[in-house]
Amino acid sequence: MTPTAALIAFCLAAGILTLTPGLDTALVLRTSAIEGGRRAMLAGLGICAGCLVWGVVAALGLGSLLAASQTAYDVLRICGAAYLFYLGVKLLWRAVQGHPPAAAAGPAAPPASHWSGTGAQWFLRGCLTNVLNPKVGVFYVTFLPQFIPAGVDVLGFSLLLAGLHALMGVLWFAALVAATRPLSRWLQRGSVLRGLDAVTGGVFVAFGVKLVMERR
Repeated sequence: MTPTAALIAFCLAAGILTLTPGLDTALVLRTSAIEGGRRAMLAGLGICAGCLVWGVVAALGLGSLLAASQTAYDVLRICGAAYLFYLGVKLLWRAVQGHPPAAAAGPAAPPASHWSGTGAQWFLRGCLTNVLNPKVGVFYVTFLPQFIPAGVDVLGFSLLLAGLHALMGVLWFAALVAATRPLSRWLQRGSVLRGLDAVTGGVFVAFGVKLVMERR
């Protein structure tokens, strides 16, 4: 396989993976609908940064420890599940409590709540959803090597592939944010807000349960 063919094959496979609905998509859509496009993109950038972290780990060969050590995998799995439970329960509790009237925060401001935070917090929130997910790590360890052609610098080419995957994620999240903007007024209705929080919180908890129950 030539480097060009490897890049094309990787882009096709990573593109399908990026477009497949999952935890990342749920987080960005919910954030864009309720918290605003800026916070959603910060969360999306954090998610993509998490992919880059795993790409670097896989490129350096450290991911082999995660793939080979059941203990390392289990520790990261439990930490990831606990984090997802934490986020999911917060969203479910927010759905029960309800949202303040939109007028109270001003027509252009998203509803304020304990779920909101600074830009750095939104970035970190997105990043941790990937970094604390051992399935993402194992995926990178097993996925990237299949697209490394013979004769190339393994570290440099692996980082290139991880960067391409992250770029696809940024473009996809930008498209999701843009798609919610025309619906922003409808999405700010109290019943819709509660429904989005309940659904997204349920998705987070479900992914957490899946991590807890997962066995290799």
